[in-house]
Amino acid sequence: MKLKPKITIADHFLGIEDPRIDRTKRHNLMDIITIAVCAVICGADGWVAIETYGCAKYEWLKTFLDLPNGIPSHDTFARVFAQINPQQFQSCFLDWMKSVQKITSGEVVAIDGKTLRSSYDESSDQSAIVMVSAWATTNRLVLGQVKVDEKSNEITAIPELLKVLELSGCIVTIDAIGCQKEIVKLITQKDADYVITLKKNQGNLYDEVEKLFKSGISTGFEGIEHSTYKTEETGHGRHEIRNYVMLTGIGSQLDPDSVWSMFSSVGMVESIRLSDGKTTVETRYFISSLIKNAEEFSNAVRSHWGIENSLHWVLDVALKEDDCRIRKDNAPQNFAVLRQIAVNVLGKEKRVKRGIKNKQFLAAMDNNYLLSVLALA
Repeated sequence: MKLKPKITIADHFLGIEDPRIDRTKRHNLMDIITIAVCAVICGADGWVAIETYGCAKYEWLKTFLDLPNGIPSHDTFARVFAQINPQQFQSCFLDWMKSVQKITSGEVVAIDGKTLRSSYDESSDQSAIVMVSAWATTNRLVLGQVKVDEKSNEITAIPELLKVLELSGCIVTIDAIGCQKEIVKLITQKDADYVITLKKNQGNLYDEVEKLFKSGISTGFEGIEHSTYKTEETGHGRHEIRNYVMLTGIGSQLDPDSVWSMFSSVGMVESIRLSDGKTTVETRYFISSLIKNAEEFSNAVRSHWGIENSLHWVLDVALKEDDCRIRKDNAPQNFAVLRQIAVNVLGKEKRVKRGIKNKQFLAAMDNNYLLSVLALA
């Protein structure tokens, strides 16, 4: 008699079409997906490692999976995940996350691209794979991820990611590559606000914003609706001061033809860093739909900068994403979803006060702990 968990991994992925021909099926699709999810949560970073995990855990897996022909080979895992429709796989993942975690109003959702460095294949002249991720900074969840087309760039991938996300009430942050009119429009159509870095190549808009701030600073922003906020941080031999200024009600002045959707304010961040006796100053400008709240603006900017430590570092150090050489067909995008699942469920598990790497190690050793991690999802 099989001892199935109350909610199985398969329950979340029933919407995926099996891409295989019937006569070639020796293993159930849901068995393949379940083993892969469990293995990656436990630290597997490739198909051989997933097969190895499955063989080591065969007796336990057999208590709730059919496994009619034993554990699939690494070639089978690679072949199946290369064929699974990545949009379907991602959609099932998103529905799973939505069922257990509601994004709160005001959540900052940082959207950023990351290159999988080891995916570059010189022999076949294949460029390194770039993934664009959406990260809920307060809830610390990956909300979704899209692979950038080899012949395109993040500008085309960001809209595809935005279309599948629930963003109502959120504040979306993107660096300068996302400073595009269509991207801004799509964010506001999702009933969300935005804070986006202003690109220098935006021509007149960048110049006008720069002039406006310089003029405002010289006059103390007299006659201009504005708010300010300041932060100071000291550590690792450096002292950093950040001055945030937000000018509100100038959208119509800077954008008389209303080509930027819900354009309400512009922001400036002046970063003054003192390190090793040297002082450096950096100024960045932003466009936004937010109104009158420099502290909220500062939180959005700082949260976006934090995606490097909160998500990218975890993907590289704990899940070895930069070392991953999976690149065939749909496999890179689908394996990225497996990593998303691992980041989310391990991050949500709060009982064990350890980093994700040690949680993976514990999940690999303790089946009950792994089930408790999956129960959170």
